[in-house]
Amino acid sequence: MSTRGGAVHVATTRRHYKDRVYETHLLRRSYREGGKVKTETVGNISHLPPELIELVRRGLAGERFLPASGFEIRRSVPHGHVAAVLGTLRAIGLEHLIEPRHSRERDLVVGMLVARLIAPASKLATARGFGATTLGATLGITGASEDDLYGALDWLGARQDRIEARLAARHLVPSGLVYYDLSSSYFEGSHCPLAHLGYSRDGKKGTLQIEYGLLTDPEGRPVAVAVVPGNTGDPATVPATLETLRTRFGLERIVLVGDRGMLTSARIETVRAAGFDWISALRGPAIRTLAQDGALQLGLFDERNLAEISHPDFPGERLVVCRNPALAAERARKRIELLAATEAVLGKVVARVEAGSLRGAARIGLALGRVVDRFKMAKHFELDIADDHLAISRRTEAIAAEAALDGIYVLRTSVPAERLDAPDVVRGYKRLSRVERAFRGFKAADLAIRPIRHWTEDRVRSHVFLCLLAYYVGWHLERAWAPLLFRDEEPADLPDPVAPARRSEAALVKVRTHTLADGTPAHSFRTLLAELVTLTRNLVLPPGAPDEAAFEITATPTPLQARAFELLGLSPAGT
Repeated sequence: MSTRGGAVHVATTRRHYKDRVYETHLLRRSYREGGKVKTETVGNISHLPPELIELVRRGLAGERFLPASGFEIRRSVPHGHVAAVLGTLRAIGLEHLIEPRHSRERDLVVGMLVARLIAPASKLATARGFGATTLGATLGITGASEDDLYGALDWLGARQDRIEARLAARHLVPSGLVYYDLSSSYFEGSHCPLAHLGYSRDGKKGTLQIEYGLLTDPEGRPVAVAVVPGNTGDPATVPATLETLRTRFGLERIVLVGDRGMLTSARIETVRAAGFDWISALRGPAIRTLAQDGALQLGLFDERNLAEISHPDFPGERLVVCRNPALAAERARKRIELLAATEAVLGKVVARVEAGSLRGAARIGLALGRVVDRFKMAKHFELDIADDHLAISRRTEAIAAEAALDGIYVLRTSVPAERLDAPDVVRGYKRLSRVERAFRGFKAADLAIRPIRHWTEDRVRSHVFLCLLAYYVGWHLERAWAPLLFRDEEPADLPDPVAPARRSEAALVKVRTHTLADGTPAHSFRTLLAELVTLTRNLVLPPGAPDEAAFEITATPTPLQARAFELLGLSPAGT
């Protein structure tokens, strides 16, 4: 053995002989002699197991090794769901869009946004939950108080206009389609000036509520939201929306798409005066007028389900008439059931009159008034009332006239045909369903916009805006995760725009089997987030080391977790 000094390393040589490769692992030392670098072999370790040779190689290279036992996991914190949501928020540039410069308030707002998606709760519960995941430590907001979050909410509300303008510049195209609809959510308490009784879309009759109008792009991405008192009629919100589009967003030419309850004839004149185009639909009475005037011929649908007509009542507009056979069958079925149900309740009043327990035309009329329109079918019945007589009969001609228009709806638009042909008008209108999907997302457990507990107008508006931004992040997450969820991976417009929307066969298979193509379970957005919770970040202390030597390590992702992050283009350890 040589007595020369110097560091020893492992050198591996390979020699090919016939169809085999022979490896030799030697311990060698480099030294200088006469100004030249030479090496000498100090040992042969080729007989050792490969894993032991690798340990020797790494040890001689300077790595230090600790015993496999004795490591202490000081803390294990849920991390995967935070990494996915926060990473996506940053990847789509929302953090910078909220405020280009870093600040404590921005971190708190981002924390509330992420918390809204992973565990929606009150501001107090949200503040207390920052330390239960890696969210608080990642953003540096662990220990934030409820008052801190309220202050950040006020900070966000003061910036809503400029944030929405940035979103509009990103997603709304001049002369393109912009979608608008209104919804409501019930309210806890009675002190907020915005809370009023009104038409409840939550089915919560008798409760105070607020209403909020949502603007989206054609893909359903939310751009802006405006909160109005809970007793505001849908059409009354249109002028302010037009002002937002023109003044705040600087859009001089767009196509506003809204439903028939929103864009009434009066409001369409307001849209016209603003210099905008529109796509909407006619109400039932207007459709009946077209049929009575002969402009709408039912024979148009003998061989097709879409036709374009005009009418002097709608100057400068195109009317696109559609007939959906599936919708026609459903309306016919429902009418038959409602007529029968109305006859049943009216029959009970007739029986009372015939039995002599109900007398007098006024009393009979009062009894009828309580039940006659329970199923919205009073218009289809003829009532013959006297002091001791009541006869009920169907208005067969009116029923037949209504049935003839089953499944027919008429869209109205000012967009010229060279810009948007009739099938594209239908497709454009039917994308309103994506706004309705956004409303469902606001109200579902994913965001839990309701019940609303804030008292001041500004706080209520900021809360709703926070939910909009959270939905914006969730929209991108769901789009990226579509291969893992019960949804279409690439939803496409059908060749026949009038036909009922259908999910792809791949999505239907996922729904039927509850599995993906590879046999693994399919997920909802919420259950997929729950799977990511188990991807933890761990604080590890080596054996015998001081506390300051503890280090963090992220758990190895499961195949599902790895796939979820791959679809997002993120690394769970990078957030």
